[in-house]
Amino acid sequence: MRTVAGADVQWGTAKARWILLTTILGSSIAMLDATVVNVALPTLADEFDAPLSGLQWTINAYTLTLASFILVGGSLGDRIGRRRIFLFGIAWFAVASLLCGLSQNIWQLVAARALQGIGGALLTPGSLALIQASFVPGDRARAIGTWAGLGGVATLIGPFLGGFLIDQVSWRWIFLINVPLAAVALWVGHRHVPESRDELSAGHFDWLGAAFAVLTLGAGTYALIYAADDLGRPDVIVATAVGLAGGAAFLISQRREASPMVPLGIFSSRQFSAANGMTFLVYAALSAVFFILILQLQVVSGFSATGAGLAMLPVTVLMLLLSARAGVLAGRIGPRILMTVGPLICAGGVLLLLRAGPDADYVTDVLPGAVIFGLGLSALVAPLTATVLAAAADRFAGVASGVNNAVARAAGLLAVAGLPLLVGLSTDAELDPAELDSAFTKAMIGNAILLAGGGVLSWFTIRTPLATTTPDDASDAAPIAACAAVPAEPGQDRIPCLPCIPSPTRSG
Repeated sequence: MRTVAGADVQWGTAKARWILLTTILGSSIAMLDATVVNVALPTLADEFDAPLSGLQWTINAYTLTLASFILVGGSLGDRIGRRRIFLFGIAWFAVASLLCGLSQNIWQLVAARALQGIGGALLTPGSLALIQASFVPGDRARAIGTWAGLGGVATLIGPFLGGFLIDQVSWRWIFLINVPLAAVALWVGHRHVPESRDELSAGHFDWLGAAFAVLTLGAGTYALIYAADDLGRPDVIVATAVGLAGGAAFLISQRREASPMVPLGIFSSRQFSAANGMTFLVYAALSAVFFILILQLQVVSGFSATGAGLAMLPVTVLMLLLSARAGVLAGRIGPRILMTVGPLICAGGVLLLLRAGPDADYVTDVLPGAVIFGLGLSALVAPLTATVLAAAADRFAGVASGVNNAVARAAGLLAVAGLPLLVGLSTDAELDPAELDSAFTKAMIGNAILLAGGGVLSWFTIRTPLATTTPDDASDAAPIAACAAVPAEPGQDRIPCLPCIPSPTRSG
């Protein structure tokens, strides 16, 4: 990696602690916010008399702008300065969070969430890029492991904190709490974090590609959401046409652009394409599961916001405990088996969650499915990311990670948008418990099929084993796998996320 200032920060020094504090605080505000927004959906529906489409846009507005600009965010950091873009992203995210907390109707909240996504796209790549660019090579794995572990703590407390704030104070505080945390991160980062950039970064920014990406995903999301009520609506037909035209224009622009946002040649690797295909199936299912399960638990099963937020806590705990071990195991036996078995186990957990009906009991009806689901997710996430990175040339490692991240975001975006259309939920009406319960059954069966399809795809397409992990480098593999386990903002804002080593969008 080429930087202005050499990577000379050593573990245990004051500068190392300041850098870790800044990057952990910065990424944690996104993690905290992401893990609680789904929990707030029923409350938002009551507060604003919002239809299901408004709740979908509350999730998807964020994911749309994040998926569209995350590659640009990393590229800007390389060229303009990683600290500068990271801190700017934190400030942007804080202002957008304030606007979210002050929203007076659901559509104001949707607009503020879209702005939040842009801030997230600027700060997300920067947190790991700063660590990678600042620490000496021998200390990077340890620093990344610390970042991942403490970031995981934010993920763990997010559902509990969010549910508590919603039940005891106000839903507005799940957004407003970001402001003081961001202020601390900005102060520390400005005073104590060194700047770095890629001096050899060349070419202009692919703004045209980013614009076409936003147009394609935005129009496609609109069409999927409102097609649930009437496939023949003129605006749905127009949005579909615009989305298809935008997608074609995006592909053409990426072929002609000298420095494209997504270099299409990277997909010439069968392994890379297969891993991203599996990513799309699995993360579409994950986003849909988290979206409809939280609604089901509160609207149908009668859980409080706190209870619904904590319902899937076993998933995060298991991922933090087991994902690093799965990464090491994949290094020894290759990723194919884990990437096949993991989604199948997840599918079993999803089917067990069908027990979460009216008056469901957490211990007997929800916990078993959550545990099985968490075990499957722990098995598949780290090998999936390692496979994506191993399938690309070293110089494209950052791009490969960024593309994989964007694929996951887009999958979640489209899954949440299209779910009501596929299961027969009206998006223009308020939530009806009986209608939601019926749709929940169909949705969870469909999600189980998607997950199983991801496992089958892996079995038939994933071939190249990873390099064998030796005892000497196993210690480095664990922090990297642990980072992979940290949730990344679920179509949902943050569902258990795609690993981000190296940081998405970093070139060079």
